Amino acid sequence: MFKTEKYLTCGVNETIPIVLQLIMWKMVADIPIEKDYLQIFRLSGENGIQTIVHEQEQPEYRESVSFEWNEPVNQKIYVIDDGDHCTMLLAEEY
Repeated sequence: MFKTEKYLTCGVNETIPIVLQLIMWKMVADIPIEKDYLQIFRLSGENGIQTIVHEQEQPEYRESVSFEWNEPVNQKIYVIDDGDHCTMLLAEEY
């Protein structure tokens, strides 16, 4: 899973910096257990700290990272593998 072509929506392209996109793709690649087709990311930040919480439902998984970031992003992101390709999209684009 998540080894096919990777795409992102216009919403992600316009609102999520490329560095954060790459971190999320890497977090998906590094999951140490079986991957669910739906990956959930909650981005939050304040006072120059960006936090990314990465979750999946089946099997249950949760990981988070925090780091210094000048312009923190607050957004919910989905990454979906439909078998033919993987797509990163804003939650409101689902």
